[in-house]
Amino acid sequence: MQEIKITTTLTCYDNIEELPQNIQKLMESAVTARKKAYAPYSKFRVGAALLLENGVVVSGNNQENAAYPSGLCAERVAIYHAGAEYPGVKILQIAITATSDNHINKTPIPPCGSCRQAIAEYEMRQDADIEIYFMGGEGKIMKSNSLKDLLPLIFDKSYL
Repeated sequence: MQEIKITTTLTCYDNIEELPQNIQKLMESAVTARKKAYAPYSKFRVGAALLLENGVVVSGNNQENAAYPSGLCAERVAIYHAGAEYPGVKILQIAITATSDNHINKTPIPPCGSCRQAIAEYEMRQDADIEIYFMGGEGKIMKSNSLKDLLPLIFDKSYL
């Protein structure tokens, strides 16, 4: 038997003002998207904004449905929209923000497992890493250089 240790490194910013200027704007787009989320059941709003290599910013927010799990997460709304409207254009960065209507989350909230898998698919598809910035409603922001930092044992097409 052999034990394998997997480690990852993330960068932590204390607030939005510490982010590079272009990422501040991307996160502000994610916040704007979050405020428009349709979350009448969970009261948990998520916004995402993607920067594409052509300079376009695509945003998305969570869309809930009374027939769980028919809704869709903000990250996948944005990613699939970008894939539909800008096929073949690389995603460079993703900014994600999430918080509850009941209280402000101050802890950085990473993408869920389904969204991680969708981001992984796009990283593999474009053969390039995607920087991921995530935060709660306010406070610290975490940066991952690649989805591989959040999901090190990726399931990909090589297994099919």
